[in-house]
Amino acid sequence: MIRLVIADDHPVVRAGLRALLASADDIAVVAEAATPHDAVSLAERLAPDLVLMDLQFGEGATGAQATRLIRALAAPVHVLVLTNYDSDGDILAAIEAGASGYLLKDAPPEQLLAAVRAAAAGESALAPVIADRLMARMRAPQVSLSGREIEVLILVADGASNADVAARLHITDATVKTHLGHIFTKLGVSSRTAAVSRAQSLGILR
Repeated sequence: MIRLVIADDHPVVRAGLRALLASADDIAVVAEAATPHDAVSLAERLAPDLVLMDLQFGEGATGAQATRLIRALAAPVHVLVLTNYDSDGDILAAIEAGASGYLLKDAPPEQLLAAVRAAAAGESALAPVIADRLMARMRAPQVSLSGREIEVLILVADGASNADVAARLHITDATVKTHLGHIFTKLGVSSRTAAVSRAQSLGILR
């Protein structure tokens, strides 16, 4: 039996997913989380086989950050991302954080169930469109920001100061400045505003 935690901030989405997953004899939803913090806490306390993780939870931490923490637990739990977002930045941040799979919320039910089974077994479970995007990126890399650099840039795009970014990502101000320096160099820009604009034009940020 696959023991699963649903992490999504929308109650209607959680209810729909719970109803869909209940149709499978080999999957049991053991808990629901409305915040990334709750997702990490439940993963640590319940040790499920899989966390089904959204990426955006309104204000605060992201699903990618929660995924990184869940994968760093003493007993790591597999994570399958289920989201509406398919920008290169979202995909790369989730995969680099340790997600076993990445699906979009418009995926057919049978594809979701298959992905849950694969991800719970530690196998890769990527939606075809996501796999195509990753392959295209590998074949013709334009600008390659790391997952952490993308996390920094997402926060900068939201208007966060260096101190805010450092606090949110639990790193030092100096490390934030280093990441920004690498971002500016890779994007060929000299300011935070230009970096965000350039990343959006390249499809790195949505």
